[in-house]
Amino acid sequence: MTIHASALLAIALMAVVTYACRAGGYWLMGRVTMSPRVEIGLTYLPGAVLVSLVAPAMAEEGIPGVCAVAVTAIAMRKTNNLLIAMLTGIGTVWLARQII
Repeated sequence: MTIHASALLAIALMAVVTYACRAGGYWLMGRVTMSPRVEIGLTYLPGAVLVSLVAPAMAEEGIPGVCAVAVTAIAMRKTNNLLIAMLTGIGTVWLARQII
């Protein structure tokens, strides 16, 4: 297997650009004054991203997906343990696929 210099250069440049974007974002946000409304919006952003990832997968899976999301939410509410909730959801999808 031969490694081309152009491939290594492309990888190095992509790493530099990725780091510059991340560092630039931290640098910029350190100099911007956020309004309370923006701060509230940013606190809800992770949940919105999670829903945007889970909802299409749930819709594609159908009934097992809906059951798994419901059981996962209940398990998370009862135990407040992410690992248990995830394992419960995985088990629910598996079981629903076996039954349906």
